[in-house]
Amino acid sequence: MNYPVWELTTFGGGFLIALMAIVHVLVSHFAVGGGAFLVLLEGKAYRRGDTDLLGYVKKHSKFFMLLTMVFGGITGVGIWWTIALLNPAATSALIHIFVFGWAAEWVFFVVEIVSLFIYFYTFDKMERKSHMLVGWIYFISAWMSLFLINGIIDFMLTPGAWLDNHSFWSGFFNPTFWPALVFRTGISLVLCGVFGFVTAAFLNKPRLRQELMRTCATWVTAPFVLMLAGGWWYFQVLPEPIQAMILTKSPEMGAYLQTLLWFVPLLFIAALFMTLRLPQAVQKGCCFLIIAIALIYFGAFEFIREGARRPFIIHDHMYSNQVYLTDLPQIEKAGFLATARWTSQKKVDPANLLASGHELFKLQCSACHSIGGPLNNIKPLVKKYTDAFGMDAMLNGLGKLNNYMPHFLGNRQERWALANYIVKEINGVDDPAAGQPAVEMEEQSITIPKFAGAAAEYVLLAWNNTGMHSFSDSSPYWSLMPPGNTIYAQLVKRGDSPEIVTAGVDISYAPEPDFEHPEQQIQFWDFAPQLLGLDLIPGIGTAGKRVSGTMSFDQDRRAFLARDIPLVPYPAENGYNPYPLLTITARDQASGQILATTRMVAPTATEMGCNNCHGGGWKVNGIAGITATTSLDILATHDKNSGTDLVRRAKNGEPMLCQSCHADLLLGTKGKPGLLNFSAAIHGWHANFLTDREGATACSSCHPSRADGPTRFFRSHHSQFMDCTNCHGTMEDHAISLLKQEQAAGKTSANRLLANLQPRNAASVAAIKPRTPWVNLPDCLNCHEDFQMGMSVDAFNTWTAASTDLYRNRRDQMDAMMCEACHSSPHAVYPATFNVLGSSRDSIQPLQYQGNDRPIGNDCTVCHTVQPEFEGHHPNSLRQ
Repeated sequence: MNYPVWELTTFGGGFLIALMAIVHVLVSHFAVGGGAFLVLLEGKAYRRGDTDLLGYVKKHSKFFMLLTMVFGGITGVGIWWTIALLNPAATSALIHIFVFGWAAEWVFFVVEIVSLFIYFYTFDKMERKSHMLVGWIYFISAWMSLFLINGIIDFMLTPGAWLDNHSFWSGFFNPTFWPALVFRTGISLVLCGVFGFVTAAFLNKPRLRQELMRTCATWVTAPFVLMLAGGWWYFQVLPEPIQAMILTKSPEMGAYLQTLLWFVPLLFIAALFMTLRLPQAVQKGCCFLIIAIALIYFGAFEFIREGARRPFIIHDHMYSNQVYLTDLPQIEKAGFLATARWTSQKKVDPANLLASGHELFKLQCSACHSIGGPLNNIKPLVKKYTDAFGMDAMLNGLGKLNNYMPHFLGNRQERWALANYIVKEINGVDDPAAGQPAVEMEEQSITIPKFAGAAAEYVLLAWNNTGMHSFSDSSPYWSLMPPGNTIYAQLVKRGDSPEIVTAGVDISYAPEPDFEHPEQQIQFWDFAPQLLGLDLIPGIGTAGKRVSGTMSFDQDRRAFLARDIPLVPYPAENGYNPYPLLTITARDQASGQILATTRMVAPTATEMGCNNCHGGGWKVNGIAGITATTSLDILATHDKNSGTDLVRRAKNGEPMLCQSCHADLLLGTKGKPGLLNFSAAIHGWHANFLTDREGATACSSCHPSRADGPTRFFRSHHSQFMDCTNCHGTMEDHAISLLKQEQAAGKTSANRLLANLQPRNAASVAAIKPRTPWVNLPDCLNCHEDFQMGMSVDAFNTWTAASTDLYRNRRDQMDAMMCEACHSSPHAVYPATFNVLGSSRDSIQPLQYQGNDRPIGNDCTVCHTVQPEFEGHHPNSLRQ
């Protein structure tokens, strides 16, 4: 940043340049074609001996001179003033790169001025042939000005080989030079007729006026072929990324493109309309309407051309905020403020956080964004951010997946300063750095079922197969997971050699009374047909189970099973409880006698942090749930980035299950061919916005794992010395492992998400092993080699080979007890004393059978009536 920035706030964002440039460029194109219009009409008047027509040409030449030379000259100087003040670096670069071209253009411009003055002031005074020659000199000089300016202007969009050889001629005759010249020549001729309507409409001679209306209409319509052919050619030679920017990537480009497509035929039709015999008053009004149509049309084209350069002012050479690409390494090393010459802040600290943020906004953002202004107003773009975390994430992802904006330029502290400035000063949030407040949950008392000890005949063990079932309660709009906990149970008949009971018993489950009617708490059942194609009876889950019922026997696991129980974390008396309890009861089928009873946690959460970046806050008690505002913003973001129409569909009662397009093994959906699987898509996308975060911050921004949140699903004692990243990797590493598997499957969209991700705890991307979600996961034995204690706490990048190898699916070495039966669910293995609702909530069964919270079997006599002397379950299982 070698120049100061003129901070305009309301009238920033390029508004002054756009205001001046569009009007000037419209007039300057008229100035090119208008010379031919004058000379050809003058010759026609001489041939016909038509003094009325000749008089019109003389009057039109005065109008032409005043509009193009006086008004056009003023606006031309205005452009130089505005670009020099608003983007001096780009102005300086263009002058130095094309100094010979500018000099030549100014020579032709002087010839234009002189020849036009001679043409007007010698009308009826100079010999006809000589007078017309002067007119042709003007036209040729004006067209040569267009020729030269065209090369320089189009260089900014397509510098071509100049980027490598820095040759004047490579830059000037750039890839879009010739098609742009054809297009601009065509539109110059079209504008002759457009402005001709103005002078013709005020003629008081009906015959001549009507004849001129037809003549002007011909000038408008005949060059249309040249203009449209040039426009089509122009678009075809644009590089594919720029074409994509125009057609799909830039959020506001669609409106300008639609305007262009509507106003081209409108201009054509309006010109034909003027050929009708209309009252003069109507013609006067219509002529200015046609000028307005031409101005809007030309403005839309210029906005598209300017927008297609994003995020550059000179493509692949200088960003819109005047930063050269060659300066990026220095900026990344030293920081943006330290390398900027015109700033009052050089380093971010707590005392100057907002002041530094203001400087960063002025230097990096104000070139494109106004504050509350008519052009590129930043306020509606940031209004959803209620804390600096989400804004910081957005800045973190700039330019990575949507390249119409530059990357944030600077270090993490500078990015945080800018995020705080935008949220506090622009968005008006009092304390942008506060983030999500800590949540204190009231501990709830529980009753531990009694166990008769040595006199007991049975031991009943039950567990949730995953450590937490998170689901989205946003069913009217979309769903990424329906409610549905899957629970298992194993009934052990105690003895010298205990037996697993697999027949002759019924095992039932029932929730606490407050959780008996989930259909009264969420809207899932209203939209299940649209989301899942299932017409479910309210209260029945996707596998046909209610929140209370009888479990079926799973022969493969030698355990009883109830799949997808639709528990929700909302008690009937309101509130939020992510750890509802189930009572599990085993009865003899023949007699109905109760054989054993236990209780278990069925963890289920709606604390998904979507609102951190998508706004809308929490739906329930300010701590959980997804609001309509958050839901719609997620859909709108998906629509913008993927070209879908999910918002429209949701508002029409057609919510979407994310996994209906993105395959998911957990839900058993196949998705659409070519699309990333759900885990790779959601983690790969968000990883680009959540890079370089401390610890598990990125994880807890979405998952209900925040250490001071209302769920805190990592309840095991492991949470005291490790976090999510020890097993799953950092956000970047986790996403890379998922994307590499999809990349290997030939899904090219993985390349885009991988392009800007750098591993944190691996030497390179190549060092991270690809994996399939829900199949290849870290395993306990990565750290507890041979079931020993005191091993490493880094399980990332060593994956299970198949789903049968997963901890939650495995049995002991006798092929009898499931690992989870004795050790409990992932994220809550015993001792699981860190449940937010009470230290005993996850440890009911070890407390019931052993009187401690250690894994079942810590006291072998729980199941064995005689103390065993061999390690039957797994090595080291007799460890006390």
